[in-house]
Amino acid sequence: MLRTCQEPAEASAQLETTADKVERTITTDAYPPAKVAEKAEAVGVTKGKLDTLSTILLGGMAGVFIGLGAMLCTLVTTDIGLGFGLTKLLGGLAFCLGLILVVIAGAELFTGNSLLTMSFISGRTSLARLARNWGLVYAANLGGALALVGFMFYTNQWAFSGYELGANALLTANAKVNLGFGEALVRGILCNVLVCLAVWMAFSARSVTGKILAIMFPITAFVAAGFEHSVANMYFIPMGILLANQPAVLGAAGVTVGGVANLTWAGFAGNLVPVTIGNIIGGGIFVGAIYWLAYLRRERAAEAVAARPWLGAIIPACRRAKVEKERQTQLSKVVRAQLEELLRIKLEEPLALDSSSKALLEVLSKAKDDDCFLASLAENPAEVLKGYDLTPEGKAALASGDIRWIESKLGALEEPLKSWLNARLAQEKW
Repeated sequence: MLRTCQEPAEASAQLETTADKVERTITTDAYPPAKVAEKAEAVGVTKGKLDTLSTILLGGMAGVFIGLGAMLCTLVTTDIGLGFGLTKLLGGLAFCLGLILVVIAGAELFTGNSLLTMSFISGRTSLARLARNWGLVYAANLGGALALVGFMFYTNQWAFSGYELGANALLTANAKVNLGFGEALVRGILCNVLVCLAVWMAFSARSVTGKILAIMFPITAFVAAGFEHSVANMYFIPMGILLANQPAVLGAAGVTVGGVANLTWAGFAGNLVPVTIGNIIGGGIFVGAIYWLAYLRRERAAEAVAARPWLGAIIPACRRAKVEKERQTQLSKVVRAQLEELLRIKLEEPLALDSSSKALLEVLSKAKDDDCFLASLAENPAEVLKGYDLTPEGKAALASGDIRWIESKLGALEEPLKSWLNARLAQEKW
C-alpha cells in the first residue's frame, strides 16, 4: 500500500524533472536577432552613462587584452612552415584571445563600442555621451596597448628563435604603415564589420561557451584576411617601431634601415587615422545602424526622429512610422476624451427613482425642513409613515435611523439635502 501511495509522487517528480530539462533546453537557445538588437541598444545606453574612472580603467584593460591577442598571434605565426593560408588561419585563432578576454572578463573596446550608434540613433545616448565614450575608450585602449608593448619589449621575447619572433613582429608592423589611405580605410571597415558581428553574436549567446564560439569565427576571419583593427595596431606598430632599432632583428628579417623608413610614430598615426575611420564606419554604420533600421526603427521611430530630426529626411520609413505613431497617439487622446465626456454626462444625469424611492426622498426632505416631523419620526415611525408608499425595507431604515442604507438607496443627492443627510450620518442617528 505504501508503494502504491508513493508511485504518484515519484511519477510527479519525474515529470517535474523532465519539464525542468525541457525548460533548460529551451532557454539555452540563442536570443533571436530582434532581442539582440534591444540588448545591444540597452548596453549602449549603459556604456554611455559609465563614469569616467571606470571607462578609463576598463578601456586600459581592453588595450592590454587585445595586445595579448596580437602578441599570441605573432608568436604562433613565427617560422611554422604551414604555408600562407594555414599560417594566417592559426594566427586568427590565436588572436581570438583578445576579444574573448574583452567580452568574458569585461572591458571597454573602442571597436566594439561602435555599436553605441544604435542607442545614439534612438535618441537614448546623446552625441556628447557618444563622443565622450569613444574618446575616453580610444585613449585608454592606446594607453593599455602601449603599456603592454613596453612590458613585452623588456621580456626580450622578440629574441626567441634566433630573433625570428622579432622579425615577424617587425615585418607585420612595417606592412601596416606602408598601406595607402584608401586601402587602410577599406580594411578597417571590413575588420570592424566582423568584430561587431562577433560582439553581436556574443550578445545572443546564453553561456560562456556560446560566447567564445560566437567570437572565434568572425575574429579568425578578419585576422586571416589581413583586415585592419585600430586597437590591435596600437600594439603591432609600436612594437615594430621599437624593434626597428635592433640590428639583430633587422638582420633576421632581411631588411635594412631604409626598408623600414616608414616605421615611425608618424607612420603609426598615418595608419591609425584611416583605420579608425574605417572601424567606425564598419561597426557603427554597416552593423549598428543597419540592424537598428532592421529591428528597431518601427518601435523607436517617434523618439528617434524627435531626438534626431535629420532621420526623418534621410529615412522615409522613420518619418512614416513617426507620423503613424503620432496619429495613433492623437486618436487615442480623442477616444479618451470622448469616453471621459460620456462618463461625465452619465454621472450628471439625475437618478431615475421609483415610487418607493420618491416617497423615501419626500420623507427625508420633510424631516429636514420640519423639526416636529423629524421628532415624530424618531418617536413613532410606524404612525408617521403610514401615508407614504414605502417598501418594508424603507420603513425599517427610517424607523431605525439606518442612514447608510438610505444613502445607498438614493445615491447622489442634491444640496442642501445632501449636507443635512451627511450630518445625520455622522451622528449615526436621527
